Amino acid sequence: MSLLLIVIYLSFISLGLPDSLLGSAWPVMHEEMAVPVSLSSIIFMIVSFGTVTSSLLSDRLNRRFGTGKVTAVSVAMTCAALLGNSFSHSFIPLCLWAIPYGLGAGAVDAALNNYVALHYASRHMSWLHCMWGLGAMTGPIVMRLVLSSGRNWSAGYRVIGILQLLLSIVLFSTLKLWKEDRSFEKQESTSPMSFGDLLKLPGAREVMISFFCYCAIEQTVGLWASTWMVAAKGIDPVEAAGFGSLFFIGITAGRAVSGFLTYRFNDKTMVRIGAGVILLGIILLLTSNNKLSIIGLVLIGLGCAPVYPCIIHSTPDHFGPERSQAIIGIQMASGYFGTTLMPPLFGLISAKTGLVIFPAYLLILLATMSLFHELLCVRARH
Repeated sequence: MSLLLIVIYLSFISLGLPDSLLGSAWPVMHEEMAVPVSLSSIIFMIVSFGTVTSSLLSDRLNRRFGTGKVTAVSVAMTCAALLGNSFSHSFIPLCLWAIPYGLGAGAVDAALNNYVALHYASRHMSWLHCMWGLGAMTGPIVMRLVLSSGRNWSAGYRVIGILQLLLSIVLFSTLKLWKEDRSFEKQESTSPMSFGDLLKLPGAREVMISFFCYCAIEQTVGLWASTWMVAAKGIDPVEAAGFGSLFFIGITAGRAVSGFLTYRFNDKTMVRIGAGVILLGIILLLTSNNKLSIIGLVLIGLGCAPVYPCIIHSTPDHFGPERSQAIIGIQMASGYFGTTLMPPLFGLISAKTGLVIFPAYLLILLATMSLFHELLCVRARH
């Protein structure tokens, strides 16, 4: 394994570390700051706006500065935001620090995903996103350890911020490795395409809708699964909180396994396998047996595992390496819209109909995702 690939693996762990930090710390943070618990959604929206903006700009940024510099500067921005949060004692500074965090997270996410899609086999994309899952699981563990030791939530942010700082130093010190690898990037010397022109490419709308629906599934399950188990299945809230984490365990373990499966199956087949496993999990949610429903959550996580990395990894094949960064940027922006809009939409709908529609909601998203992925495979370049 090359030194650069090790650095990229570390970068994916770093991407995941702060993603679940706010959720794990907010019950303590909002009480200390004397603000309503619902205000976390404001911070989430600011971060989402930043990630969408930087994702859409990723093609221009990478053409001008290169993946290595974009990644190093973006991680430095997230580091500054985390350390800034650790010294914040009111709500407004948290909102301000959410701006560089969102911009940095979106830029590094799009840049690294495209770089790996261009230069490495599909198995590395799956394993790298597995590393993201490890980071996402580690963040809350760090926060819990800090809080259980009697220290303030800000110490948890400081620990993660220092880890980001160390990675940023590593990234800046290894910029020469990125320059060497960039010598074989297959980018044409064309100017960046406008958003309207990108949408005219065969398959662009299809990949955006497919990615939108996948990210909506992942975020909706992550946000609502525990609540649905309590309301629809009568499971104890404490137990339901633990069972809800099985979905994320399924994703992380599934991506580790998916890396080996890609030796035999191509990206298109892996997405289809993932969709089939998600469907089986949703069917189990519909049963009256609580144990089968819990297994269903795990299966949904396992099914989700290959979809995200394999759709991204197939982008250079579908649209050509010279357009992959731009397409990955807009599809990730579409994905961020899915994670931002669809879980709250489910909340609004379920307020009228009841949480019992949870499996049906997921089924509609899955059917739409699968349909547009098949259309993508037909209409795109390959």
